[in-house]
Amino acid sequence: MLSKGDLQEILQLATAKGGDFADIFIEEKKTVGIACEADKIERINSGIDVGGGIRVISNDTTAYAYTNDVSREGLSQIAKIVSSAAAGSRGDISFDLREVAPTTDFKIAEMPDNVDLDSKVELVNRGNRTAREFDKRIKQVSVGIADVIQNVVIANTQGDYVQDQRVRTRFMANTVAAQDEVIQTGYNAVGGFAGFELFKEFTPEDVAREAAGRAVKMLEAQPAPAGKMAVVMAGEAGGTMVHEACGHGLEADLVQKRLSVYAHQKGEKVASDLITVVDDATISGRYGSFRFDDEGSPAQKTVLIKDGVLQEFMYDRLTSMREKRASTGNGRRESYQDKPIPRMTNTYIASGKENPERIIGHVKNGLLIKKMGGGQVNTTNGDFVFDVAEGYLIRDGQVAGPVRGATLTGNGPEVLKIVDMVGSDLGYTIGTCGKDGQGVPVSDAQPTIHIPEIVVGGTAHGDENSPQIKRIRRI
Repeated sequence: MLSKGDLQEILQLATAKGGDFADIFIEEKKTVGIACEADKIERINSGIDVGGGIRVISNDTTAYAYTNDVSREGLSQIAKIVSSAAAGSRGDISFDLREVAPTTDFKIAEMPDNVDLDSKVELVNRGNRTAREFDKRIKQVSVGIADVIQNVVIANTQGDYVQDQRVRTRFMANTVAAQDEVIQTGYNAVGGFAGFELFKEFTPEDVAREAAGRAVKMLEAQPAPAGKMAVVMAGEAGGTMVHEACGHGLEADLVQKRLSVYAHQKGEKVASDLITVVDDATISGRYGSFRFDDEGSPAQKTVLIKDGVLQEFMYDRLTSMREKRASTGNGRRESYQDKPIPRMTNTYIASGKENPERIIGHVKNGLLIKKMGGGQVNTTNGDFVFDVAEGYLIRDGQVAGPVRGATLTGNGPEVLKIVDMVGSDLGYTIGTCGKDGQGVPVSDAQPTIHIPEIVVGGTAHGDENSPQIKRIRRI
């Protein structure tokens, strides 16, 4: 491991020809992945990836280079490269590295590397057996488990020095059910900033049973009606809406590039009085949580929208430097091969006061959504089309039969403005969020909410070939 003195000298090399800021990100990532398909273990992947990247910011120009040689010599070589690429007028940066203490901490009860491979395979097999035995109409099952242990060292010319470890574990099940000519799928995934204590809260059987049950239930569903109608989004549906159709528009890089509908709206009313939106990396055990972001900024809770009023955006160091303010701790990257950019962590609509059952009972004719699927969103204006993975009709305040093939078409900011009931529950889902070719782990959540009117069925707004159209997949 390099000493603080080594890192300081490398940073001084990176800024030798000028620059306003420089940082080093070094990681060692240990991964294990096991996949079961066609009733047998198809893949077992494991490995260790080690590398480091150096960034120099000069005015509004960023130079970045990376290497898998994390010796002093290897990092010094790329420090000289970025120094030449980002040469500027400033050359008076002086600093002493000091360790930054985390503002939050997470305890891992059962480290993944203390669990033998056979035990991990058995967890996957248990999920596979449960899904296949659920119903004779289940024809295909894929089950997977993945764990990551990432050790990072981060240092920068502001004097920050961080050592951190991130541990994440995930389990997923995907099923296909068929009857006559009808084919339906069911998906479920759990995960967190956690070790194998995750499976004390979520067993493989529970995950697989829910995925298989969803596929079978949708076999028996009727085609969804189309048109404008009231929609209740259950808390268990997760926060796909807030993450995709709202959250990305609150990331500072898109705001500064005028690619967000929320640009110039800070302090203005952008949602219903009942809506408060929060991004919080400090929540214990959540998939998007961390102690430090990938620039060494401590994790924090950021209220983005409060009682319908836009309060704040999500910043990394580059976007915060442009506005001469502090980062919100949202600088994230997929690996040492990527530059950090503003990203969400655990993003949610805060709970309200209504009983979720009362919200359903309020609806005469409408749609209850219990699980969202994929879709697409225009990140410039918030227009979206989302698939509904599990939905039910509501008639006279009662949940009626399941429906399949439903889509929601609308505009995220406009939908948030008309929400008129917010439940006291809060349901999380996990995923890998893609942006600029990078994927990072996130969670999103929402309580049960009532949307008085939204288009069910329909087509996407705008040009599908636009670079601002983002396609959403469950991962």
